[in-house]
Amino acid sequence: MRKSIIRGVGRYLPEKVVTNFDLEKMMDTSDQWIRERTGIEERRFADVENGETTSYIGAQAAKKALDMAGLKPSDIDFIIFATLSPDYFFPGSGCLLQEHLELFGIGAMDIRNQCTGFVYGLATADQFIKAGMYNNILVVGAEVHSSGLNMTTEGRDVAVLFGDGAGAVVVSAHEDNDGRGILSNHLHADGRFARELWVESPGSRYRPYVSEEILKSGKVYPKMNGRYVFKHAVTRFPEVILEALEAAGEKIENVDLVIPHQANQRITEAVQMRLGLPKEKVFSNIHKYGNTTAASIPIAMSEALEQGLIKEGNLICLASFGSGFTWASSLIRW
Repeated sequence: MRKSIIRGVGRYLPEKVVTNFDLEKMMDTSDQWIRERTGIEERRFADVENGETTSYIGAQAAKKALDMAGLKPSDIDFIIFATLSPDYFFPGSGCLLQEHLELFGIGAMDIRNQCTGFVYGLATADQFIKAGMYNNILVVGAEVHSSGLNMTTEGRDVAVLFGDGAGAVVVSAHEDNDGRGILSNHLHADGRFARELWVESPGSRYRPYVSEEILKSGKVYPKMNGRYVFKHAVTRFPEVILEALEAAGEKIENVDLVIPHQANQRITEAVQMRLGLPKEKVFSNIHKYGNTTAASIPIAMSEALEQGLIKEGNLICLASFGSGFTWASSLIRW
């Protein structure tokens, strides 16, 4: 049976490191406050003025994934680009990625599912592969949050959480009967909670969709009901992980590594405890990068591979929760 495997993984982080102590100079906050509530110590900010855009950093991660896979850009049949922070309102960053990779003519799709964007993209790639439509798909998650944050005391609750970065994978067809591959994907959403974590403007709901009044109102900055998000996240993460295991006939004790979206270290710890997993089986790197939204899972996968935490034959579960509300998981036999 034709399956999908992750053949290559890559990441890219901007050089500029912004610590909690740096944020203390911009707003009324403290290193201790941020670390205690989020686990974050530092994050990266892109040099947008010198071309370090969302599509650019996505392309750098993609090149590394291609190198690991032993493929050239011309071997890719389709592009899926997950981001909430595209270079432009339109066109999509998937098309702009083609320019960076000199990879023209193939299809390119942008996915706007925020923190779950990468898992949604991976599930989409898996279905294209299994259907026989494509053989090698590039799935990229990339974010430049720093351009769109309110870096003042008014916006601190959200601003301290996010960082910039990119991760990418090459998903390829696999026909060997060795048990490897993406075993299942599970995608969910509940729009009743859309306004608990959102950016209200710009958007077509307003005419014009951006104005001086909207800018002054602060509607262009992300807003979050933190307690509400935490409550739902610690419920949905375990649910969707167990759903994936049940679909594959696996048990939680058989999982070698859970790689959750890096939203908040306190959420990760709560999920770990609810699942009854040891700390070493739940990957975390949020202390270094903050929340990089669609990029966080592929960045974490890349680091886990380098650290020897993912080996051939391992059972790996990816899981995410975020704006929408949306939540998702993918179970992979590496």
